[in-house]
Amino acid sequence: MSIKHGLLALLRSEPKYGYQLRGEFEAATGSTWPLNIGQVYTTLTRLERDGLVQAAGEPVDGKARYEITQAGRAEVASWFETPVAREDRPRDELAIKLALALTVPGIDVAAVVQRQRVATMTSLQELTRLKRSASADEVSWLLVVESMIFAAEAEIRWLDHCESMLSRHRRSAAKPAATPPEAAEAATTGQDADQVRR
Repeated sequence: MSIKHGLLALLRSEPKYGYQLRGEFEAATGSTWPLNIGQVYTTLTRLERDGLVQAAGEPVDGKARYEITQAGRAEVASWFETPVAREDRPRDELAIKLALALTVPGIDVAAVVQRQRVATMTSLQELTRLKRSASADEVSWLLVVESMIFAAEAEIRWLDHCESMLSRHRRSAAKPAATPPEAAEAATTGQDADQVRR
């Protein structure tokens, strides 16, 4: 999730304080991506440095309000108009973990897969409970929750696939190596010669 673009989107309507932005961001996402206030102000400082926001008037009680600039409006408009590329998303830590587990001696990969499946299933149940408790007018939050539900369901299917692949890999690794044709022929010729001598 781009916190930078999220804050710019929230500033499009009117100037806001950092605490307002954090509250509105969490309300829109159902607190599925909680922000600490330090993240908010650090991001606002960067946005101000880059000319995307500016202070709106003098600080009140030491708190500054921020407003979006024209450059900020163009930036957030471009963000909404541009599809999110898969390569722009963070690396998939779980896929990397399983890939490494296969190469590190002494790691029970099947156990890693099973623990992840249990954790993902627990998360899926919690997300489903949250979805049921939402009211029909909480559309932005429902979109976020349903995205997470679909992602959890896909992860469980992928873990099932991983388990199946690992099982096939173990079976093929356990089979004795096939006898090369030349060796098989030599063995047969040797048996024939033995029978002739008898």
